[in-house]
Amino acid sequence: MAIESVNPATGESLRVFEPHSAEEVERRVALAAEEFPRWRAVSFPERAARLTRAAELLEAHKQELGRVMTLEMGKPVGAAVAEAEKCAWVCRYYAEHAAAFLADEPVATDAGRSFVRYEPLGPVLAVMPWNFPFWQVFRFAAPALMAGNVGLLKHASNVPQCALGIEEIFRRAGFPEGAFQTLLIGADRVQGLLEDPRIAAATLTGSEGAGVSVGRAAGAALKKVVLELGGSDPFVVLPSADIEAAAATAVKARTINNGQSCIAAKRFIVHRDAAPEFERRFVEKMVALKVGDPLDPSVEVGPLATPSILSEVEDLVRRSLDAGARLLVGGRRLDGPGNFYAPTVLGDVPPESPAAQEEIFGPVASLFRVGSVDEAIALANHSRFGLGSSAWTRDAGEVERLISGIQAGAVFINGMVKSDPRLPFGGIKHSGFGRELSIHGIREFVNVKAVWVA
Repeated sequence: MAIESVNPATGESLRVFEPHSAEEVERRVALAAEEFPRWRAVSFPERAARLTRAAELLEAHKQELGRVMTLEMGKPVGAAVAEAEKCAWVCRYYAEHAAAFLADEPVATDAGRSFVRYEPLGPVLAVMPWNFPFWQVFRFAAPALMAGNVGLLKHASNVPQCALGIEEIFRRAGFPEGAFQTLLIGADRVQGLLEDPRIAAATLTGSEGAGVSVGRAAGAALKKVVLELGGSDPFVVLPSADIEAAAATAVKARTINNGQSCIAAKRFIVHRDAAPEFERRFVEKMVALKVGDPLDPSVEVGPLATPSILSEVEDLVRRSLDAGARLLVGGRRLDGPGNFYAPTVLGDVPPESPAAQEEIFGPVASLFRVGSVDEAIALANHSRFGLGSSAWTRDAGEVERLISGIQAGAVFINGMVKSDPRLPFGGIKHSGFGRELSIHGIREFVNVKAVWVA
């Protein structure tokens, strides 16, 4: 089956690629396995020089790279250019810090000398999603390559030009051919790769179902895996909050990437004393968003990535309304070509309805009212997901209760959840396990070797 790049704003087919044959996949896996012992012997300064060159290429070509992202998956072009810049940031971050993060750590024992050494594992298979087609890959690749591993990328099938573009950046930056390669294959061939003894480990960012599938296959093969899965992030607003700032950030947090982000705020849990003002401001700002061609720099919300995602959003909204939610604005696909869905706000959302329990991957916000900080924390935790969370208050006591009480991989107070090379990124519960970014991310795919010398 061909791999096709389709513009989600128009439905136009952009390019069609033939999947890699079994022979080509074997050649690339063999090349990765052959390159690994050579690449792990390359010094940190040499690796850093090449990763810095990759950062320079990302910055020099950010406009054209951003345009490719927008054409393939529909994110507003300004956000796409910013994504290329963020990839450069993570490259520079690990080029600067990897040697210190992985330096030998002395340990006081009864030995003459003892320490912990961090050593690379080998070829790592990365199964990556379409929604941040460059950032998701670089936040894996930068630390993995600096640690001395080599990478094989199985990208989402609707962003093949992004996948090949990333491979080309690493090639132009001076990385050996076998250090980072793209595999143009379907999801049905991932399990076979995980069973291949030459693949040392795997990482996946994607849906809950995809995570279960890859986690099961990796477990059967006794291979390390990091899973970053879905989220239904709470956004808690308490009476002492700056309501205008909270509402403005809430709109951005819900509609970032056209609403297609695992760490987008999705459940807005508002204290009843703050609810009338917050809801009014929030709805006004959602209505004011400009929806349209994502190549237009003034557009704030573009299309959903595929027709199937559009249909799923429609279905979840309809079922939530049937369950008793109240439609405040939106709630429909937009007329014309492309996968456009109106920015939508649902009020009085029942806690067991689809809008409360499922991840809606589109510009749809669910509003809830609570009577106390304890009720807000309980509702925030009433989800099988646990990725990010945002809470708004100017009360120091409430800040500590929210930090301690919310069950998530990240808690942001008076700010929007975002990924940052300096902070660990990942979730708990059905949002996955393991961490990307920071010192914790680079240590996921290494052998933590204890050394004891008499």
